[in-house]
Amino acid sequence: MRAVVGLLDCEVVCGQEALDTPVGACFAADLMSDVLAFSSPDALLITGLTSVQSVHTAHVADCVGILFVSGKRPSPEALQLGRDMSIPLLSTARSMFEACGVLAENGLTASART
Repeated sequence: MRAVVGLLDCEVVCGQEALDTPVGACFAADLMSDVLAFSSPDALLITGLTSVQSVHTAHVADCVGILFVSGKRPSPEALQLGRDMSIPLLSTARSMFEACGVLAENGLTASART
């Protein structure tokens, strides 16, 4: 996850202690039902949804962390839940499209189970 922080100039909102966790793939979505249906475990969730639903979804889907795009930051409730569940929360100024492109260019694959 540390490489993602560097590539996208991320702010680590919480979860600094988990930055050495490997990211297996990424899954970008704002529909949390898509994350639950199609994401594989060990993925980094990339989203613009900053509510507690994103953190609950990441937990249930076994995501390694959440990357909030477009300069968004988690709500106070989501931040607290991320801390409670030990889910790293990152924020980048880049758009979802741009973030995914940079990650793909640097070898991170898409997470999708069928």
